[in-house]
Amino acid sequence: MIKGYCHRIDEFQIAATAQFEYVVNRFHVQPVLHFLRDEGPALGIEAHVTFTKYGRLVYSDETGESPSDIGLPTWGPTDMTAPFASGSAGYDAMVVVPCSAGSLARIAHGMSTDLVGRAADVMLKERRKLVLVLRESPYNLVHLRNMVAVTEAGALVMPASPSFYSHPEGVLGLVDTVTARILDQLDVPNELMRRWSGQLLGGSS
Repeated sequence: MIKGYCHRIDEFQIAATAQFEYVVNRFHVQPVLHFLRDEGPALGIEAHVTFTKYGRLVYSDETGESPSDIGLPTWGPTDMTAPFASGSAGYDAMVVVPCSAGSLARIAHGMSTDLVGRAADVMLKERRKLVLVLRESPYNLVHLRNMVAVTEAGALVMPASPSFYSHPEGVLGLVDTVTARILDQLDVPNELMRRWSGQLLGGSS
């Protein structure tokens, strides 16, 4: 999960809770965290990260990077002293990326069993932005009903699906198309991909 913009006085803060309960691969989340770390300060953004219990292990295994080396404030999976565990802290947005079916279900039914679930519940109760980047495929009926439930509660559900019209170069280029759309949902300016302009690049059909 990655938490997004949080407006406090004249400053934007991102409480980026990155949930790696089931990380598909390192490309889904690492670019978002690095973008927020590297570009966030210039944009007035402060990002925070939390991992689930097994997410920390999987992240290190798949990226070769320790969570402590990300360069962002990182909170334990059950540390409810994290500022974004309370609505009074004023965080405005959160992204769960990737979001497992299990996390989707817990969020849909208000089960604050860890910091990810509690932070998501805070976003919903405070009517702030919550983006869930679902990793499952295909979907069963339970998944679909849970997506409806969180959408009705105010969350936005999006798949980690790359786009091709910008002619991305290689796997990282494809990943950037997903990263760009995630950042778009947080209203974070970025130029990670060519935007659709109505002009085809691949020649006439």
